[in-house]
Formats: sequence, C-alpha cells, structure tokens
Amino acid sequence: MKNAGLDSAEILPDAPRNWSPEPYRDSYLALFEQSLACIANLDLEFRIMEANSSFARQFDWSPGHGTGKDFCDLLHPSVQGKLKNELIRLADGQSPRFADHLVAVGARDAVFRGEMTGIAIRSGVGRVDRILVLVDPEESANGPQIANARRKLFSPMHARILEGVASGESTVQLATKLFLSRGGVEYHVSSLLRKMKVTNRPALISKSYSLGVFAVGQWPPRVRPEFVSD
Repeated sequence: MKNAGLDSAEILPDAPRNWSPEPYRDSYLALFEQSLACIANLDLEFRIMEANSSFARQFDWSPGHGTGKDFCDLLHPSVQGKLKNELIRLADGQSPRFADHLVAVGARDAVFRGEMTGIAIRSGVGRVDRILVLVDPEESANGPQIANARRKLFSPMHARILEGVASGESTVQLATKLFLSRGGVEYHVSSLLRKMKVTNRPALISKSYSLGVFAVGQWPPRVRPEFVSD
C-alpha cells in the first residue's frame, strides 16, 4: 500500500450512494499515500460503508461482502466494549479522533492484534456524518496466542466453576453450590488449568480476563455466552 493511490481503494459495490465522496477526497488521498493501514468508512451506527482492498484482504472478504456489516462485530470481546465507547464519542462529536490497541477477528476467524485509529469526519455544516477507521495489524506471527472469539471453550459446568473461582469462592463453597464433591470441583479446576495452559487459579482468572472470556464491568463475573457450548 506504500505507493497506493485513491484508485487502489476497493469501494464495496453495495455501499449507499446518497452521499458525495468529494469532501473526503483529500483525506483519502493522504491516507492511501502515507499509511500502510487498512481503511474503512463507517456510518454513525458503525456499519461499514466502504473499505479499501487491504481492509478487505485482512478480513478475507470478496468485493461487497462487508458492506453494511457492523464494524464492532469484527472486534474481539476483550476490546469490543472499550472501542465501541470510543466510536460513540466520535459519533456524538465529543472527540475528534482516538488511537487505541486493537484485537480483532480476521480471515478464517483468526484473531490478530494491531492498532486502530478512528477519526470523526464532519460535513460542511460541522456535523459528524461518518467515521474513518484505520487498522494497522501487527506483522509479527509469533505474538501471544489469543482464544478465538467464536470458539466454544467451556462446557456449562466449566463456565460455572470458572465464575466461582473468579468470585473468590472456595472449593467447599463451589461444591455446595454446584452439588459436587470437593474432589469433583478440584477435578474441574485442574481441567480448566490444562485447557488454559496455566498453573494456578490466579493465573487462570487473569488469562480469562485477558482473553475477553468475562463480560467487562460485571460482578459477580460471568463467562460470555459465546465461549460456552450448548
């Protein structure tokens, strides 16, 4: 993309055409000429209106596939709430731009890290009428492994055990609540430690939070339903 111009943008063919790209032409030219990032244009409900070819390749889309898709659905649960709040601030005119760490679900459901920049684009009358998003994926293939956001990691019992451990409940308390023996609770905890590749309970909870397994800002902790098998 280093020498790419505006013509290299892949404008998704189903994007709405009731707006003129002219006010954004200079911004697009500068971004395509100076940035290696994947670029997309969002409406104020964070739906993708158009994207460049690099963005489409990162998410393994054919032309037109991503049009109308909610950008927030591409984000890993560990960062989804925070980045959506940042986008809301842009849409409401509370902030002109932001830059933050990104974890997203790309091609073939592979999770990748990177940096994300959001810019509020204003119309001629000064109102925000769309958001420009730049995604710069990390190039290293040897970064930390992150749980796939769509993978069902836990059985319902494992999820309840994990929630109890995160709440600080003892083995005896968990056994009473879940109608298990103490040995049964320890068996499930050991299974969770192996599954998450950690050696103790504090590390189990820390890693679960880092992977977005728990819903943010909720007490007592609850495992997000997308991580639990039916």
